[in-house]
Amino acid sequence: MGKREELIARYADDLRNKCGIEPDMELLTKVTIGCGPAIYDADAATVAATQPGEIETVRTNFLIKKLGLPDGPELTEAINAVIETYGQSERNKYRAVVYYMLTKHFGKEQIYG
Repeated sequence: MGKREELIARYADDLRNKCGIEPDMELLTKVTIGCGPAIYDADAATVAATQPGEIETVRTNFLIKKLGLPDGPELTEAINAVIETYGQSERNKYRAVVYYMLTKHFGKEQIYG
């Protein structure tokens, strides 16, 4: 099993055990690949949910640019809901897991073909 496959297994475990979601493994794999090399960098692989700049990055770079959503308060509300589902106290909120949940939340699975 390669490094990426190990990370995807870790993300699936987080979705199951921390978020109570049974992951669509094909979509999770595609979202993980879409994160690019960030998944291999300890700092970039996680979302610092307590930092407003990080939330803004997720909103702008992922929701608006990647998913093509119009800007609005519902974007921040969705991020907050995902963070709440993941667990506010959960220290490592993996970017791929957050992006996966946001993709599902907005029904944008077709972006990943």
